[in-house]
Amino acid sequence: MSAYLIDPDGPAAPVLLASESDAATLRVCDLSRDGRLALLRRGPRGRREAVVVRTADLATTWVVPVADGDPWIGRFSPRADTVWLRSDAGREFAALTAAPLDGGGRPQGWTVAAEREGRDLELLRFARDGRTAVLAWNVRAASDLEVVDTFPPGADGAVTGPPRSVPLPHEVVTRIAPAGRAGLVLALSGSQRRPGVWWLSGGVSLLRTPWSSRDEDAVPPGPPPVRPVALRPTARDGLPLSGWYYRAPGRGPAEPAPCVIHLHGGPEEQERPVFNPLYHEILRRGLDVFAPDIRGSSGHGRSFVDADLGTGRFAALDDVADCAGHAVLAGPADPSRLAVMGRSYGGYLTFASLVRHPDLFRTGVAVCGMSDFATFFEGTEPWIAQSAAHKYGHPERDRELLRSLSPMNRIDALRVPVLAVHGEHDTNVPPRESEQFVRAARERGRTAELLTLRDEGHDFLRAENRRLFRRAAADWLERHLNG
Repeated sequence: MSAYLIDPDGPAAPVLLASESDAATLRVCDLSRDGRLALLRRGPRGRREAVVVRTADLATTWVVPVADGDPWIGRFSPRADTVWLRSDAGREFAALTAAPLDGGGRPQGWTVAAEREGRDLELLRFARDGRTAVLAWNVRAASDLEVVDTFPPGADGAVTGPPRSVPLPHEVVTRIAPAGRAGLVLALSGSQRRPGVWWLSGGVSLLRTPWSSRDEDAVPPGPPPVRPVALRPTARDGLPLSGWYYRAPGRGPAEPAPCVIHLHGGPEEQERPVFNPLYHEILRRGLDVFAPDIRGSSGHGRSFVDADLGTGRFAALDDVADCAGHAVLAGPADPSRLAVMGRSYGGYLTFASLVRHPDLFRTGVAVCGMSDFATFFEGTEPWIAQSAAHKYGHPERDRELLRSLSPMNRIDALRVPVLAVHGEHDTNVPPRESEQFVRAARERGRTAELLTLRDEGHDFLRAENRRLFRRAAADWLERHLNG
């Protein structure tokens, strides 16, 4: 993967800024206004780095770890005398940091400009004036938005003005982008309505843009969206976990209900209280949904993200069972009517949970999940293999660990029906992963079905296929939990 500097209006040839073989990511995040310096982000998940490159001689002047998540990790000040970064270098949670630069682009120390105890700075964007910064903090999976004015680090250490809080009409900010000289637009999402785009006006209030849903179109037809309730399970080793419980409409508070444990991908994603069409479809069938963050999820600090590395994956698999147990003890889930479901890494967790906890769930739906790490590493993209080796284990050095973690290694323990869903052209997790699990289950006399979505990859992009997937998954869960 290579990054080039291109002048669309000039005759000069493109300039190669950086090149990485089998790179997981390589992104140019900013170019100083005088063209002297470029800010790049590189590295696989869990090992992201910010790199400052001097364009005149392509010398790397600084490399520092930065946080996962949003790829736009920072920018230069208007005079290129400061670089601002969203970084968790040496920290448990990401913060806004500032480093003054000398004339050659070399850092002269660095300062924590804004931080919150126990909270990640998950989004950082600057308006085009280069001075106005918008910070979105992750507060128990919801967003807290504030605007600050920035200044070059000085002797008094004052690098930002007082923060100005911005009330939000939705629970979560999903993206921030500059618009106009000093304005910004925000993509927002919440549990009660579809995502919308809002204009940040004057740095203190939000105005809905024409691209946002009208109030009457904010929710799909049928029952209104369910506002989830936060649950706080504890893992068997004492690690605090969390999740969101969605109660199917029309049920009494104490009435036992069939429940789907839905596991997100990543593993570094985080369950957020936003409208999810899949959950909406499942809830319409009278099934509850509990969506937990097991160890390895983001939003809970670097130690929590890294808690599933290597042999920690076994504890993550136990977290799934512990969350299911909590949904029964602290919520209204019926212990005899539990299902497990997830996509990508969540699909792997689904396969693995069905064979490691064979008496816990009545059925499972695994979407684009890995079933055997040996075949996964053989078939996936090289850049994904690079990231996956850090998370799960090296395919050569950790062969026995990966074998123990692979659901195919315990397929004989499968006792319940399983539906696997996969995109026909998935190159992240090749369809072979679902095909071999379904085939092996059938050979052992178990009920197993495979839904292959035509012309889809790892992400389902076509509206008709997304609807097909949601209906098929909800039909399967309803049939096996209510039947």
